[in-house]
Amino acid sequence: MLLPCGSKRSYGADADDGRALAEAFGIETRVVDLGKTRESLIAALGEAAALNDAALTNLAPRLRMTALYAVAAAENRLVAGTGNRSEIYMGYFTKWGDGSSDFDPIADLTAGEVFEFLEYLKAPRRIIDKAPSAGLFDGQTDEQDMGVSYRAIDEWILCGTGEEKDLAVIERYHARSEHKRRPIATYGEG
Repeated sequence: MLLPCGSKRSYGADADDGRALAEAFGIETRVVDLGKTRESLIAALGEAAALNDAALTNLAPRLRMTALYAVAAAENRLVAGTGNRSEIYMGYFTKWGDGSSDFDPIADLTAGEVFEFLEYLKAPRRIIDKAPSAGLFDGQTDEQDMGVSYRAIDEWILCGTGEEKDLAVIERYHARSEHKRRPIATYGEG
C-alpha cells in the first residue's frame, strides 16, 4: 500500500522507492492518497483545538494505519508492522500509527540488521542506500530527528557501550517513550 499523505516526498521519492521495491519482489501495489483526508481532518480539528507540531506530524502515520486496517478488515488480512528493534527501543514511532500492527516481522532486528537483511535479499540499491526516514515532512531523516545515529543505538542495544553524548540521547528517548512500550493502563493497576 502506497499511502502519500501531505509531504511532497511521500508523493515522489518515497512512492517511487515503494514501487521499485514491490516490483523487485513481485508485490502488488495500490495507492490511497490521504493528503486531502489529512487536510480535511486538520480543518475539522482546528475548530476544536490549536494543533501543535507533534499533533500535526502524527496525523499521517495514524491516517495510514487507519487505511491499512480498513483494507485488512475488508479483505480478511493482517497488518504487518515495520518497526525495528532500534526504533522500538528509542520509541521512535507513532503510538496508534506506525507503532500498531497485527505482527511485526522485523521487531527483533536492529536497524543495522535490517540493512544486512536487505543486502541478503538483494533489495534495490536505492532502498539500501536511502537515509532512514519516516517521511513525515520534506527533508526529514530519522537520525537528524533523534540527534543520534542508528549505529550508536545499535551499539548500545547489542553491546551496552557507546559514547557518552550518544548514550545521553538514547537514554532520554528511551525514558520519555516508555509509555509507548507498555500495555494500556487500566484502573485496576497497582
